[in-house]
Amino acid sequence: MAILAPAAAPPAPSPNAAMRELRGDLSPAEFATAIRRAAREIGEHVSCDARYIGRVEAGEIRCPNYAYERVFRHIWPDRSLEDLGFSPRTDVRRRPSAQRTPQPQAQAQPHPRPLARFDAAPHHPDEENDDVRRRTFLSGGPTALASVLGLDAPAGAAVPRPAPLPLPAPRKVGAADVRLVEQAVREIRLADDVHGADSLFERAGQSLRHAYVLLNEGEYSLTTERRLQSTAGELAISVGWLAHDSNRLGDARSFYAEALATARMANDAALEAHVFCNSAFLARDAGRPREALRAAQAGQSAARNLDSDRLLALLAMREAGGWALLHDRGACERALTRAYTLFDRGECEADPEWMSFFGEAEIAGLEAQCWAALGEWDQASSRAGQAIALQEPHFVRNRALYTAELAHDRLGRGDLHGAAAHGSAAVALLGEVRSARIRGMLTDTASRLRGHRAVAEVRAFLDDYDQAVAA
Repeated sequence: MAILAPAAAPPAPSPNAAMRELRGDLSPAEFATAIRRAAREIGEHVSCDARYIGRVEAGEIRCPNYAYERVFRHIWPDRSLEDLGFSPRTDVRRRPSAQRTPQPQAQAQPHPRPLARFDAAPHHPDEENDDVRRRTFLSGGPTALASVLGLDAPAGAAVPRPAPLPLPAPRKVGAADVRLVEQAVREIRLADDVHGADSLFERAGQSLRHAYVLLNEGEYSLTTERRLQSTAGELAISVGWLAHDSNRLGDARSFYAEALATARMANDAALEAHVFCNSAFLARDAGRPREALRAAQAGQSAARNLDSDRLLALLAMREAGGWALLHDRGACERALTRAYTLFDRGECEADPEWMSFFGEAEIAGLEAQCWAALGEWDQASSRAGQAIALQEPHFVRNRALYTAELAHDRLGRGDLHGAAAHGSAAVALLGEVRSARIRGMLTDTASRLRGHRAVAEVRAFLDDYDQAVAA
C-alpha cells in the first residue's frame, strides 16, 4: 500500500481569545457542562470536558469537528467559526503535498510491539484529525487500534495517517480490543520506569482518547464492559502520572478525575484506590497537604476489602507524606509505623499489577521525603541513600529521582560537597531520563548552590548541570 511521507510540522498554535472571552467567569468544567447540555438539546453527543476547553483556548484545536460545530452554531447562531476564533476548515485540512512511495504490505504482527512506538508517529492535535482516527478506529478493529497506539509500526517509522472513512454503526467490541488497551497500559509503565514521562505524555494521551471511544461508542457484553471500564481507567491514571512527572499538574488532576468517575461508574474499588493513591501524591507535590491526606485516607477506605497489605502500606505512606507537610511529626510517625507493619507482611496474589515499583527502595525513598519535609535532614539523607542502594537497575527514572533527592537532603544538612557530588550523579542520568519533575528538583539544588561556586565540587556540578540544560 502507499505510505505517505510525514507532513511538515504545523505552526505553533495561537490562543483562542474569542472562546476564552465567551467562557467569562465560568470555570472550564462549568463551561464544558453547558456545552454538553446544549448538545443534548439538538440530539448531539460530544465528550466535552475541562481538558477539551483548555485545548480550545490554547489554540490546539484549530477547527472543531462537525459535531462540535453544530453545537457551537446552536449556542451562538449569529457567529461563524471564524467569529469563535477558529480557522476555516479548508485551511486546517490543507496540507503540503506528500511524496508517495510504494511499499510492500507489512505482515500482521502476532504480538504488540514495545511502547517505543508511542514516540514514532507525529502528534496532530487538531480535533478534525482525531475525528478521522475515531472513524478508522471503529471500523478497523484491533489492527486499527494497534496502529493508533503505534504498536504495529517498525521502530522509528512514521505511522501513516488514515484516510477519512464513512462512520459506520457501532461495532462489536471484544476481548481482543481490551487486550490491546491493557497492553498499552503495561508498555507505558515499562517505558516510564526506564525513560520518564516527558517523551510519552502526548502519545499516551491519544491512546486514552481512543480507548474511551471504544468504551463510549462500541457495543459489548457486560463482562467486556466492566473489563474495558477498568482498563480505560487504568490508562487514564497512567496518562495522569505522565502529566504529573512532566510537571503538568493541572492536566494530571483532570486525568485522575476522569479515572475516578470511571471507577465510580464501574463500582471498581481497586481502580478507585489506585486513583486516590496517585491523587494523594499529586496533591503533596502541588503543596496541598490536607487534600493529600484526604485522598490517602479515602484510598485506604476503598482498599480495605481488597486483601492487599502492600496497597494499604503504600496508601499509609501517602498519608504520612501529607502529615509531614503539615509538620505533624507524631501523626507522620504513626502512619510510617503502620505502613512498615503492612509492608513487612509481604507480597500476595491480590497485590495490583501496577504496584511493581513498590519495593524496599520505594518505601525508603518515600520515608526520606517525609523526613525532609519535617526538616530531619540526617534521617532523610540516610533513607535516600538506602533507596539508591536498594533500587533495581532497570528503574532508571527512580534512581535519578532518589539521587536528586539525596542531593537536596545533603544540602539541607549544609553538606555542600555531598550535595554537589550527588547532584552531578543525578545530572549524569538525565541523558537516559526525561522527567520535568526531576529536572525541577535539580534546578532548585543548582540555584541554591550558585552562591558557593568557589567550592570545587559545587563548580563541577554547576558546570555539568548548565551543560545538560543547554543540551
